[in-house]
Amino acid sequence: MLSSKTYQFWFVTGSQQLYGNEALLEVEEHAKEIVKGLNKKDVLNYDIHFKQTLTNAKDIQALMLEANNDENCAGLITWMHTFSPAKMWIAGLKSLQKPLLHLHTQFNREIPWKEIDMDFMNINQSAHGDREYGFIGSRMNIARKVVVGHWQNADVEQKIGDWMHTAVAVTEGTSIRIARFGDNMRNVAVTDGDKIEAQIKFGWTVDYYGIGDLVEEINAFSEEAVDELYKAYESSYTLPSEAADDGAVRESIREQARIELGLKAFLTKHHYNAFTTNFEDLHGMKQLPGLAAQRLMAEGYGFAGEGDWRTAGLLRLMKIMAGNKGTSFMEDYTYHLEEGNEMILGSHMLEICPTIAADRPAIVVNPLSIGNKADPARLVFDGREGKALVASLVEMGGRYRLILNEVQAEAVKEETPNLPVAKVLWKPEPSLSEATEAWIYAGGAHHTVFSYNVSVEQLMDFAEMTEIECVVIDSNSTVRDIRQHLRFGEAFWR
Repeated sequence: MLSSKTYQFWFVTGSQQLYGNEALLEVEEHAKEIVKGLNKKDVLNYDIHFKQTLTNAKDIQALMLEANNDENCAGLITWMHTFSPAKMWIAGLKSLQKPLLHLHTQFNREIPWKEIDMDFMNINQSAHGDREYGFIGSRMNIARKVVVGHWQNADVEQKIGDWMHTAVAVTEGTSIRIARFGDNMRNVAVTDGDKIEAQIKFGWTVDYYGIGDLVEEINAFSEEAVDELYKAYESSYTLPSEAADDGAVRESIREQARIELGLKAFLTKHHYNAFTTNFEDLHGMKQLPGLAAQRLMAEGYGFAGEGDWRTAGLLRLMKIMAGNKGTSFMEDYTYHLEEGNEMILGSHMLEICPTIAADRPAIVVNPLSIGNKADPARLVFDGREGKALVASLVEMGGRYRLILNEVQAEAVKEETPNLPVAKVLWKPEPSLSEATEAWIYAGGAHHTVFSYNVSVEQLMDFAEMTEIECVVIDSNSTVRDIRQHLRFGEAFWR
C-alpha cells in the first residue's frame, strides 16, 4: 500500500501575562493533560505535540513561522484557555500556511459549584476567550475548523480525528503526482482543464507520457515475474474455470499481470502516486488496463479513466483521508427509474476499486466492445450497502468547485449475468430527481470518487483549507436552495 510520511500536529494554548506566572503554569498543565488524553484515543491516528502557551504577538508569529517550515507538522490545534486578546494573533494568523483547528473546550467538564470562586472564573475563560479569538479568525477570513465540546467527548475526538486526516491530505497534496498515459478522451469537456492552476491551488503535479514510455516498461518483465504475480491473483480472487488450462483466458489474465508490473514499476521509478489511461490511446498495448488499474487503486494509487487527471488526483487525496478504505473511482452509468424506488447504478468499463467490494471479487475475461483491443481481464463484484458519498471536482472558468452528494448504497439483489463489471447501486439524497437536477445545475461531472469512509464534513474542510467552492447535496437540500446558492457563488467568486 502507498504510505504517507509520518506527520504530527501542534497544540497551542493562548493566554496573556495579566494572570501571573502561577496561573500560566496551571494553564500549561491543563493543556498538557488534554494533549495526553487525546493521544490515547484510537480515532486520532497522528500524534499531537504540545508546543507552548503563547502570551504575546512576537511569540505567536514566531511559532506560526516555525510550523510553516516544519515538514512534519501537518497543522495546528489552538485553544484559548483564558482570555487571549485577539490583536496579538493577527500577524501570526496572517503568516500561518498550515491547516488550523480551533478547539473550543475547557479543562473542567462541569462547573465546581461548591468551590468556584473568582480565581477559577478568571483563569477558566474559554467561554469568552475562544469567542474573542474566533472573531479575529472570521474578521480576517481565516480558513479554519471549529470544534466545540469537552475534549473527552467522543464526538469531539472523532471530529478532531477526521480533520487530521483531511489536513494530512491537504499537506500531502503537494506530493500528489499524476502521470497521464495519453491525453484526454477526444471532445470531452469536463475531463480537460488547467494543470498549472491545479499545481498552484493544490500542489498537484500533472505530467504527460506517451503510451510508448509505458509499453517499454511493461515489456521489460520476464515470464517468471508474470507467473509469480499470477499466483497472487489465484490466492486473492475467484478465477474462471478456463484459466486452469493454457489458452486465451489464462493469457488475458497474465497480460494484466504484465501491465500491472509495468505500471507499478513506471510509477515507482518516476515517483507518481496517481495516473490516468485512455482507451483511445493504447498503441503497443494488447489490452486496456483493467485488473491492473483496480489492484493499483487498492494499493492507494489515484486513478481515473479517459485522461481525467483531476478525478485521479481527487481519488488519491480521498484515499489519504480514508486510510485507503472503501473509496473508488466511479461513474454514474445508468438509472433505475422505478417510481418510488429510483436508483443509480455506478460502474465503469473496467476500473472500480475492490476496496468497496461486498464480497470476494472474481476475475472475468470478456470483450470490451470499445478500444479495438484484446478482451481484458477485470475484477467483478458488487459494492456493499451503507451510507456513502460521491464527489466531483470541476473547473468553472478560473476557479474550482467541489460538488458532493450524500447517498445510500443498496445491496444489488438482482443477478446480472451478462454485465461483467464491478458495480454499486445507490439512492442519492434527497431523491434521484432533486439530487440530479442540483448536480447538473452545479456542473457536476460524470466521473466521481465514491466513498463509504470519507465524510461530507471532511471534504467541506478540504474546500475551506484550499479556498475553493463547495456545493453539498443532502437530505435537506432543495433544487431552489442550490440554485440560489450557485447564483450567489457565481457573483461572489467572479
